[in-house]
Amino acid sequence: MNRRRFLQGLTVAGLAATLHRTVPSARAAEPAPAQPKLKIVSVDTYPVRLNGRPGPIAAPKFDSDFDPRRWHYRGPFAQLVGAVVVVIKTDQGITGYGLGAGGSVAAEIIRGHLRDLLIGTNPLNVELLWDQLYTSGDAYGRRGVFVMALSGVDNALWDILGKATGQPVYRLLGGTTKERIPMYQTALNDAMFEAGLKQGVKHFKASIQEGVTEGREGMKRTIDRLRGIRQKIGPENSLMIDCNSRWDDVEFTLEMARRLEDVNLYCIEEPLSPDNYVGYERLVREISSTRIASGEHEYTHHGYAELIRHHAVDVLQPDVSWCGGVTALKKIAAMAAEHGLEFTPHRGGSLYGLPLCLSSAQCNWAESFGTNEPGSDLMAAMMSPYRDGFYFPSDQPGFGTSLTEDLIKRHLAV
Repeated sequence: MNRRRFLQGLTVAGLAATLHRTVPSARAAEPAPAQPKLKIVSVDTYPVRLNGRPGPIAAPKFDSDFDPRRWHYRGPFAQLVGAVVVVIKTDQGITGYGLGAGGSVAAEIIRGHLRDLLIGTNPLNVELLWDQLYTSGDAYGRRGVFVMALSGVDNALWDILGKATGQPVYRLLGGTTKERIPMYQTALNDAMFEAGLKQGVKHFKASIQEGVTEGREGMKRTIDRLRGIRQKIGPENSLMIDCNSRWDDVEFTLEMARRLEDVNLYCIEEPLSPDNYVGYERLVREISSTRIASGEHEYTHHGYAELIRHHAVDVLQPDVSWCGGVTALKKIAAMAAEHGLEFTPHRGGSLYGLPLCLSSAQCNWAESFGTNEPGSDLMAAMMSPYRDGFYFPSDQPGFGTSLTEDLIKRHLAV
């Protein structure tokens, strides 16, 4: 019995084992069923800026070695400024577009490594290819930018699968549990809150800009700001916060949670470093006034298995363009259902994130993507249909984006 089949046979002490990896039928003794004749003929990738002007990001100038901004500088390979779009073409004229991340570093991984495993293969064997691509990075890429690159490739393959079968991706995942889903507006400033309120948005998330490095004065400013936001949106609407790991101290976070009880937060997202499982476990155990959300910066179903094993999360927040693509995201959704956890994908309002938001009964809302926030025509090409505070599914084959290579090239980040 090989290692994978042994791991798959284990029960969940055990979630990491039961979901360790998909064992493709091609490895079994019997030949795989015949597949439609479709072959990948080219794989290209483009580092892009989704929400700003094209071109490289200027390096910041810090005041000293102890400048608090040094702890929060993300560089050009993270978040929306470090996106990639993968373009996979087949011999039948079908083109798949996949959103990933990791900027030029991810692009080099795809060009110099993953492309070798894709050219000449049948793109409809999505699970098989995911397993081969992920395994090929065992020595250097089980997390981080390698998985971001893999995400872009996997999403492009799902786009091809949908187009080849004439089905939107959400139908390939088993259909939808809802005909529309409420949007929650991630707001960086007052103008974004006001725009959401005017459109009938009822759910909001505020980005926290200060944390441990700003000390007690920063704590007071954050509390005052959040009380002001609660007054602005009213007591009937939902308010969440994203700490961006700036509260990276358990005692600091516990105190903030106590002092913010009157704000009635729906959840506190990523207060600590994503690696601090033990700290998150304590937060979940000791904070009863709100929920703890995490996972935006976790990778593949293996990483989420650890969060769940440690009882370190109430709300799972994977990003389809970072966590391993749709193939990984659907496994994470299944884990959320098995353990009764909320499933709220990061940037779920994108056409790539929405299919799992729609199909999962554990998902209550989808995060804004390009709605009432700074963006571009490239970002708009990947935004789900939106109306009156709700996102709606696209019934176009694949993800239903309006991406073209010309559009992508106008937003290159390098």
